[in-house]
Amino acid sequence: MKVKVRQVELAGAEADLAVVGLFEGGELPAAVAGAAGADTAKGGFKKLSLLRTDGFPPVLVVGLGKSDELEAERLRVATALAAKEAGRLEATSVAWALPDGFDPAAAADAVVTGTVLASYRFDRFKSDDGNEAVRLESLTLLGPAEVADSAERARIAAEAQNRARDLQSTPANFATPSFLAERAEELAATSEALSVDVLGRGELEAQGMGGLLAVSQGGPEEPKLIVLRYAGGGPGPSFGFVGKGVTFDTGGISLKPGAGMQEMKMDMSGAAAVLEAVGAIAELSLPLNLIAVVPSTENMPSGTAIKPGDVITQYNGTTVEVNNTDAEGRLILADALAYAVEQGAERIVDLATLTGAVVIALGSTYAAVISNDDALAEEVLRAGAESGELTWRLPLHPEYKELMKGTVADLSNLGKQRKAGTITAASFLEEFVGETPWAHVDIAGTAWDVGREYTGKDASGFGVRLLIELARHHSS
Repeated sequence: MKVKVRQVELAGAEADLAVVGLFEGGELPAAVAGAAGADTAKGGFKKLSLLRTDGFPPVLVVGLGKSDELEAERLRVATALAAKEAGRLEATSVAWALPDGFDPAAAADAVVTGTVLASYRFDRFKSDDGNEAVRLESLTLLGPAEVADSAERARIAAEAQNRARDLQSTPANFATPSFLAERAEELAATSEALSVDVLGRGELEAQGMGGLLAVSQGGPEEPKLIVLRYAGGGPGPSFGFVGKGVTFDTGGISLKPGAGMQEMKMDMSGAAAVLEAVGAIAELSLPLNLIAVVPSTENMPSGTAIKPGDVITQYNGTTVEVNNTDAEGRLILADALAYAVEQGAERIVDLATLTGAVVIALGSTYAAVISNDDALAEEVLRAGAESGELTWRLPLHPEYKELMKGTVADLSNLGKQRKAGTITAASFLEEFVGETPWAHVDIAGTAWDVGREYTGKDASGFGVRLLIELARHHSS
């Protein structure tokens, strides 16, 4: 989507649709206050009114609620509603008058983000019947020139999030581990600061990646360990992002129920977020060094699949009893985390659709954060709050580690008791980072079906903007 900033009056916006925000008890701009129906426009949050007047494009009035309650998330939501109304009106261009009384740069970020995300559609596999829906192609912000940088950053981040949604939504017969590797190679080709290595089955066997190999052995698709490096320079320790890339999860021998299993094509949502966030970080030329590690495989049941009770050896030499093959994400992440540490990542954040337990605990409003480092955890929480991709910290404790001790091996991949499922999964992962500051973000409840106005009920791309914001803070 084209995004520009102009210093013109509403009448000179040159757009199919003009949008203004209205606070409760507030007044419309004088130029449209006399339009037919203007006196009935409401400032209640999410209220919409369409005005038509001579010399103007149609003007959509969006209720912003009470002026002292306006913050970035409410503005993202209001903007998303306007974008959807623009689609209904078949407008290809929209001009937004930034609201008064709110930081202009923050307003520009919220308006761009809400508009770009709400305009997203995944229609790759729909037939062309000659009635293709009109798409919103351009957004003009009517505000000070100084907001241009903020608007451009927001555009890059939101479009990266939409690309992650594309990856999430692509069916698993297309979005294989090789497909994700090819996407990483495409990203690397866009910037001299990016480079990529892809390890296939032979290299994984030579490296001793027992977790990734074990999960992959039930299906024909070759597993991949995708390593995307960004050399942006700058001070400070190297960052590591790790994203779970299970491109389809049947549960393996511990088979999942059939109802809703089609959603398991999105079990690579962490990988999608990590890959596209790194691409955006490179586009933004942020001054930091970063390594992204994506372990990718399918988890399939067959005569060659790993079985409950089998023992494997992870990349760092730890042995694990696989007591449930549907707890596969932690097995592949364990290898990837140990590899990221070995490759020089000095601070690590992993994203994974890891546990159903997090949906019970936090629903689709917050992702869970579990960390061995208070400072890093606070940075993740702050980045989530600023991006609107909210996180909530859960604790670690030695007693949780005890639940993950193995009987015939060092660890079990599933606790023997149904206690603290999200935390015990993270406690398992902690065993593979050593003393490296690390934060695990469980996005199983936020990766799809969130229901916010700007993400809808399908793939959300959650984590892309959080990681970008985290990298921005890290590089400043």
